[in-house]
Amino acid sequence: MPSLAVMASKKEVPQELSTAPFDPRFPNQNQTRYCWQSYVDYHRCRKLKGEDYAPCDYFRKCYESLCPFAWVEKWDTQREENRFPGKI
Repeated sequence: MPSLAVMASKKEVPQELSTAPFDPRFPNQNQTRYCWQSYVDYHRCRKLKGEDYAPCDYFRKCYESLCPFAWVEKWDTQREENRFPGKI
């Protein structure tokens, strides 16, 4: 276990935490639809504008903060297998 002097000498870099901003299309507490729409919008944006189009990252940040990881894994698998139910 490191000594207190060693622990005190390490500087902690503060991280900026944020979540998806309010979207008037989804005013209720249940954010499931917002999660789904952000996921679809992100992949639709990348398909239309290209992989390196920075504004698409807005949708990625939204769905990463709202969607359970298991859902994202499932949707990614479905997209890879061309079984995804959304229109991308």
